[in-house]
Amino acid sequence: MVKRAGSVTMKGNEVTLLGEEIKVGDKAPDFEATTKELKAFGLKDLKGKVKLISVVPSIDTGVCDLQTLTFNEEAAKLTDAVFVTISMDLPFALNRYCSAKGIENIITVSDHRSASFGLNYGYLIEELRLLARGIVVVDKDDNVTYVEYVKEIATHPDYDKALEAVKQLL
Repeated sequence: MVKRAGSVTMKGNEVTLLGEEIKVGDKAPDFEATTKELKAFGLKDLKGKVKLISVVPSIDTGVCDLQTLTFNEEAAKLTDAVFVTISMDLPFALNRYCSAKGIENIITVSDHRSASFGLNYGYLIEELRLLARGIVVVDKDDNVTYVEYVKEIATHPDYDKALEAVKQLL
């Protein structure tokens, strides 16, 4: 297992990411996550679509909340793309959050069971068993066209660059 120490920080403290760093040009690996309805979900479920995968540590934090709300709003405008938010939160927490916040334009999934996404995409924080913050944009042929690993997990990703990467694929 590849360990990438010091790739990112959380509140100024270095953390170790597990898994290979995903790069532009890579074939996006499949993963196995769970929907808020407790159904299996993976990249294969989005075959032939442009995908923005928003990676957050926990839906119940301020930055993660804003990141999810921002992409929910943008997904309503970019209906030819699919937006997915993934975290280690339990499906029940995701369901509660989506109901409370009116999240209807994005798919929220949990990586809590196997950390398949976190390991396959290199976002799993070894010390906390949470996902680091970031964004992955994948084209219709499952090629990675944009990747961001947010250097300081407590800060926002570059929304504009990620959305521009999606728009270029539509």
